[in-house]
Amino acid sequence: MSNKTLGLSPQLHDYLTSVSVREPELLTQLREETAKLPMSRMQIAPEQGQFMALLVQLMGAKKALEIGVFTGYSSLAVALALPEDGKLVACDVDKEYTAIARRYWEQAGVAGKIDLHLAPALDTLDRLLEDGQAETFDFAFIDADKRNYANYYEKSLQLVRRGGLIAIDNVLWNGRVADPDETDKRTQAIRDFNQKLYGDDRVMLSLVPIADGVTLALKR
Repeated sequence: MSNKTLGLSPQLHDYLTSVSVREPELLTQLREETAKLPMSRMQIAPEQGQFMALLVQLMGAKKALEIGVFTGYSSLAVALALPEDGKLVACDVDKEYTAIARRYWEQAGVAGKIDLHLAPALDTLDRLLEDGQAETFDFAFIDADKRNYANYYEKSLQLVRRGGLIAIDNVLWNGRVADPDETDKRTQAIRDFNQKLYGDDRVMLSLVPIADGVTLALKR
């Protein structure tokens, strides 16, 4: 994983962020706190968070879904971009990391927009579908266990409306997806997932080389 855009020199990456990233103070504080954690590599890049917030605003999204919360940087970025009556359904299983997320959501005044489900994400997605919420979400972000990416994607595709957007993180996997010598299960799962989406005519597709690679799938 990488928390910086692949293919940029450190000097160019610093320049990119210096002239483009307008990170709210709370997001900076959250990113800095997360950087001290053992699993800090799971943190998305600030330019990616800003990009996702821009997409949400461009779409006029009101209802969003997040699969994989960690310490809440992406959910906070999205919630801040949602309107006052917006809602974000967030899925995770880790109470310790999401406790950090909750603290920042409260400080930012967006906790009322976020509905956190502490349960296996596939169970939560199934419950949403059973509750009649198919095709009611505008935006979904997938950033959880890689071997379930295909399953999360299929459920998300049912939950987002036509014209809704699914964003999937880590699709370049720090460059390992392009290395034939990398044969571990997670790398192969992402390769298989990328190939699946390439052939999926249910969506319009763009893989954006920001941070560790983000695929955008627009439901037709």
